[in-house]
Amino acid sequence: MYSKTTFAGNAARHLLIWAAIAFALFPVLWIFSASLSPSNTLIGQSLIPGNMSWVHYRDLFRSPELPFGRWIWNSVRISTVTALLTVFLTALAAYSFSRFRFKGRRMGLFTILIVQIFPQMLAMVAIYLLLLGLGKVAPWIGLNSYLGLVLVYLGGAMGFNTWLVKGFFDTIPRSLDESAMMDGASHFQSFWRIVVPLARPILAVIFILQFIATYSDFLLASVLLSDAHTYTFAVGLKFFITDQYAARWGTFAAASVLGALPIVVVFLLLQEQFVSGLTRGAVKG
Repeated sequence: MYSKTTFAGNAARHLLIWAAIAFALFPVLWIFSASLSPSNTLIGQSLIPGNMSWVHYRDLFRSPELPFGRWIWNSVRISTVTALLTVFLTALAAYSFSRFRFKGRRMGLFTILIVQIFPQMLAMVAIYLLLLGLGKVAPWIGLNSYLGLVLVYLGGAMGFNTWLVKGFFDTIPRSLDESAMMDGASHFQSFWRIVVPLARPILAVIFILQFIATYSDFLLASVLLSDAHTYTFAVGLKFFITDQYAARWGTFAAASVLGALPIVVVFLLLQEQFVSGLTRGAVKG
């Protein structure tokens, strides 16, 4: 039988857990409730609205001046491509730093770390001028181009992720690489067929974190994109609050709910690998 002290401890822990869950879910429920409220205003907002309606969700796709569906699709495309390239390039760089010994290796690792200390926002003017100059020669990589935006995202994502993946690669025994090479495999074949499958959890973590960071970015996208049809979800969302915010609260809330769905889908698809990567990294690190 449990003692009174054990029962009180378990009750306190459960109470704390449920309080944390309620704290996390309350904003989500409040936004979802606002998206169903026909009042479309902040005044009189309640958690359970009366006369619930889906009219705000229909309004999102009726305005030709605010192509909400296109903004979602732009964000999904840019975030997916950026996350995939980040995973691939980061894995290659981490494998090189983890498995090979070459001149400048130590200095390269420290340089990546030092550069990563400075926020990417500090180079905003330089990035803008760089893409402006590139756009005069190659418009497909300049301002208001998806490729230019993806390259900027990659530049800010490689540093920290390379260190993170390298630490995971260091825990994979080198004997596996040596055994594969003795059987005739090249360095790339050993990397692709041996190391990458074993590092799948940490690569899934990198993919999810980079997808979320890119999908929710506002500052870089708002500066580098200038056409309403090329906007991402985060940039397009500002049009719902630039004017008459109090009178468009329901539409803004509906856009927020739908905009969060891609992140939820990605997390649900990769949650097993995500949890495994975090726990294994904690144990091995």
